[in-house]
Amino acid sequence: MTSWNMEPSDQDRLRIAADARLNDGSAPPNRGWTLSGDVLSLLYRLASDPDSASDALKLLHELQTHQVELDLQQAQLEDNERAFAEDLAHYKALYDYAPVGYFVLLEGQVIEANLAGARLFGVDPQDFQNQSVDSFLAPQSRPVMAEFLKVLRESGSSASCVVHPLQGVDGSRRFWVTANRSPSGKAILMAVSEYDPSQAT
Repeated sequence: MTSWNMEPSDQDRLRIAADARLNDGSAPPNRGWTLSGDVLSLLYRLASDPDSASDALKLLHELQTHQVELDLQQAQLEDNERAFAEDLAHYKALYDYAPVGYFVLLEGQVIEANLAGARLFGVDPQDFQNQSVDSFLAPQSRPVMAEFLKVLRESGSSASCVVHPLQGVDGSRRFWVTANRSPSGKAILMAVSEYDPSQAT
């Protein structure tokens, strides 16, 4: 026995919603859609002839329904765009104000950093843009970072290390760095926080 899928399509649901809005008088405000002069002339000719007056009404209803469909689609697009903007702002706030520094590296260069990361190093986020991560480390920590990045590139697994920032070369400050490869494998996702000796155990 053949099974038929009787679920209405998105277009069918849109048409049903538009018809319902027209019937109960709750159609959304007109978004500026207008009938062309040719369409208005056609409607006039059809309405003027008793034999085609019903066709004019059908055509007018079809045009009104299509207009409401367009308005509903436009309203949905605006709702989706607003929701996307709110989600983006939400996750950007979570990223920027996280309790640890987050960095995205590509070929050893910082292509993105959050506010917490910038504060750790005492610079503005823009100062990281396209700069080698080594340039923000004390000289003795640069070989450590180079080996750290090499391990990540070759193994693809997560890794961790301890480095000294360029500010505080006397050894008073150390950072705990953990990182792994991005899902695409092209970038390195790195988290940095103040070093706590208990993290190394």
